[in-house]
Amino acid sequence: MAYRYNGENLCEKKMVVDPEKASWFGLIKLLFSSDVKSRDFIECPGEDRLRDFNHRWLIFISVLAQKIFLNLRIPLDRIGNAIETWFNLLHVNGGIFNLFLRFIKGEVIMPERSSGSFRSTAANCDWRIEMDKNIKGGDTKYNSGLAFMASKLSYENEECIKSVVTDHWKMECLDCYNFQNEYLKKKSTQAFILQDTKTDPNLIVVAFRGTNPFDADDICTDVDISWYQFNGVGKLHRGFTNALGLQKHGWPNQVDSETTHLYAYYEIRRMLKQILQKNQNAKFIVTGHSLGGALAILFVGVLIIHKEDLLLDKIEGVYTFGQPRVGDREFGSFMEKKMKEYDIRYLRYVYCNDIVPRLPYDDSTLLYKHFGPCLYYNSLYQDFSRRTKQELL
Repeated sequence: MAYRYNGENLCEKKMVVDPEKASWFGLIKLLFSSDVKSRDFIECPGEDRLRDFNHRWLIFISVLAQKIFLNLRIPLDRIGNAIETWFNLLHVNGGIFNLFLRFIKGEVIMPERSSGSFRSTAANCDWRIEMDKNIKGGDTKYNSGLAFMASKLSYENEECIKSVVTDHWKMECLDCYNFQNEYLKKKSTQAFILQDTKTDPNLIVVAFRGTNPFDADDICTDVDISWYQFNGVGKLHRGFTNALGLQKHGWPNQVDSETTHLYAYYEIRRMLKQILQKNQNAKFIVTGHSLGGALAILFVGVLIIHKEDLLLDKIEGVYTFGQPRVGDREFGSFMEKKMKEYDIRYLRYVYCNDIVPRLPYDDSTLLYKHFGPCLYYNSLYQDFSRRTKQELL
C-alpha cells in the first residue's frame, strides 16, 4: 500500500525486509532462487522481483545480521549495562585501588544510572566534556566544534546533559527528548536542544543521539538495507526514516492530534518554530554522530519536503560525524540542489576506517550514495579530505 502526502502518492515503491518473518530455511533458499518477491520476508515492487545473486547476497547478509542481533538483544543489553556500571563504579570510587579499599571497609559507592555523574559507554571511551579552548566564538571552526561536542554529549542521560551544558559550557539546555518510533512501537530516538547563551545567544543546536553499541535495535537499523522511494525525492533508508518519525501514511504536515506520542521530526520542528516566535534572529545547527548523523541530515530533508522555508532560512549548518548513507543518488542530487538554494552548509566528517559511513553497502544494485562535502581524517587525525576520493566514502 502506498503512503499518502497531501492527497498525493508520495511513496511510490518500497523494498522492505523483515528479519522476524524470515525462517532460517527461507533465508538459505533466497540464495538459490532469483525470485526475491516469493520470500515472505521481502516486500518489493513487482518489476524488481527477479534479482541477481549479488543483490540476493546483500539481502541475505542484512537479514542474517539483523536476526543474529535481535536474538542477542537481551544479552547485549545486559553486557552493555555491566560495562557501564563497572566503569562508573571505578570513576565514583576513585579508581580500582580506592575501590578495593572501599570494598574492604564496606564503603563502596554505587553509581546511579540517572544521575548527572553517570557516563555512557561512549563517554567512558573519551571523558572529555569541556569545549576546546583554542576555538573561540566567531572562528570558522566554532560551530563544527560545538556540534562535535553536542553529538558526543547526546549519548548521556538527561541529568548528565543538563549538568554539562549548564555547569561546564555555561549554556542553556532547552529540552531533552525520548521520541517514539512508530515501526518499533517504542521510544528509541533521543535528542536534545541547547542554546549557546555564552558565546552566541542566537545560536540553537539540535543534537541527535547515535547508535548504542549494545542496543540491538540501533544496530539492526544501521545494517538494514530496506528503502522507501518518495516521489520526486528519491529512495530513503527505511530504518532512519522510521526513527525520525515517519507515519504509516507517510510524511503528513501534521500528525494526528489524538496521538499521545512525540515523534522526533514533528516535535523538534514545533520547538524550533516556537523559538523563532520569541526570537526572530535565532539560527540553528543540526548535528549527530553515527545514526544521529543520519537523523540530522534527514531532518533537514523532510523540512525541505514540507517546504518549511522559515526554518530552512535559519539553518546555519548541518554537521554529521561517522554518518551512514541515507539515500540514493537521486536523493543526493535533490538535497544538494535544495541546500544550495537555501544556502545550508553541510559537512560530513569521517574518521579513518570507521565502518558506519560505509553502510548501507554501496553498489550498483542498492544505489545508496553519500552526497555533500566529506572531511576525512586518518588515524592520526590528519585531514585527508582533499586527497581522498569522496566516492570511496
